[in-house]
Amino acid sequence: MSVGNSHQPEYQAGTPSLLRAINERSLLEYLRSHGPTSRAQLARVVGLSKPTVSQALASLEQAQLVRAVGQSVSNKGGRIATLYEPNPEAGYVIGVDVGRGWVRAAVSNLAGHIVARRDVPNTTQSAASLVALINHLARELTAEARLSWEQVVHTVIGTPGVFDEESKRVRFASNLPEWGRHGLLTELQEALGLSISLENDANLAALGERRFGWGNETQTFVYILIGTGVGMGIVLNGSLYRGANGAAGEIGFLPFGATQSLDLEDTVEPNEGYLGMFEEATSAQGIIHMAQAQGLSEPLSAKQIFAAALQGEAKALAVVEQEGQRLALAISAIVAILDPELIVLGGGIGQRTDLLLQPLEQTLRRLLPTRPRIIATRLGNESVLLGAVATALEFAHHLVFQRYFNG
Repeated sequence: MSVGNSHQPEYQAGTPSLLRAINERSLLEYLRSHGPTSRAQLARVVGLSKPTVSQALASLEQAQLVRAVGQSVSNKGGRIATLYEPNPEAGYVIGVDVGRGWVRAAVSNLAGHIVARRDVPNTTQSAASLVALINHLARELTAEARLSWEQVVHTVIGTPGVFDEESKRVRFASNLPEWGRHGLLTELQEALGLSISLENDANLAALGERRFGWGNETQTFVYILIGTGVGMGIVLNGSLYRGANGAAGEIGFLPFGATQSLDLEDTVEPNEGYLGMFEEATSAQGIIHMAQAQGLSEPLSAKQIFAAALQGEAKALAVVEQEGQRLALAISAIVAILDPELIVLGGGIGQRTDLLLQPLEQTLRRLLPTRPRIIATRLGNESVLLGAVATALEFAHHLVFQRYFNG
């Protein structure tokens, strides 16, 4: 979902302005995907005349959307050709990862190079204070990178939950106080004053993994995010799958939890604060409940429990084994429906494959005849943030060209 102040290009079909826009956009897209290229090469591969390419490049260079980056020697007669690439400083984007414990943010140029980056604890207790924190952090990072706010083209904010287009609010983000209230989107827009997008954090994690991590090597995979909450991003044939209502991957609502039996008389009727049976059983709080049932002494946190298991503490190891078994139930359902090539585990809990993988795979061997490869994310805690940056870049390339063409 995105909101912003952008306008459609002001040109008419069949007019010279439309043809110029098509030609210049084609050159920019080719340079983005193929890197530095000469005028003659562009004319050959894009199918335009050399004079048309020269004119288009001159306009784009004057607008600082492309730049000359060097020279190459032609095989024919040893002539020297100037090479061009998109100007990475034509605009900047901001990616934000909003979690219950931390807010992570980064500023990137159009080439995806991060020029400023910071994590801050999320101690906010209201939506208004969280909006203020995001705005303050984004503006501080922009200043730290010695950029003006006007140079930022687009911002993507990763958040738990699902943005509902009809009600214009975030649903199922109960871990963030008041985050699902009406008017939040307007508050973010007014605070930042930018073109912005809100996106589910697990979806962004999958997109980050697709571009920078293990997902770059496969076309069909899922990213399961397990931490304060639980979620899943689905990439099918190289593209993010959202579902009919944008809620594909909300595996927290899978109908099994602390026990493998399902007694509907004991279940809670779903509402805005309902986490779902699977999330309640397998998220950080679910692990703490398991530890309490095992008789582990207070204080407890998921991190402490895993640390104790790593030291060989028997009760903590039993908790980790239960967690692995419960994850196996979800993964067996996912595999039966989607048949992914790869399952990437992320989040503070999901990354602990050093402890989780053995009980998980032992259980899967009893549930599935064939199993995909299961691996911890390559990106650590950066998956959501890098996915936000990658998504922001897709918006920004379009918006930068649109700004230029509208003058």
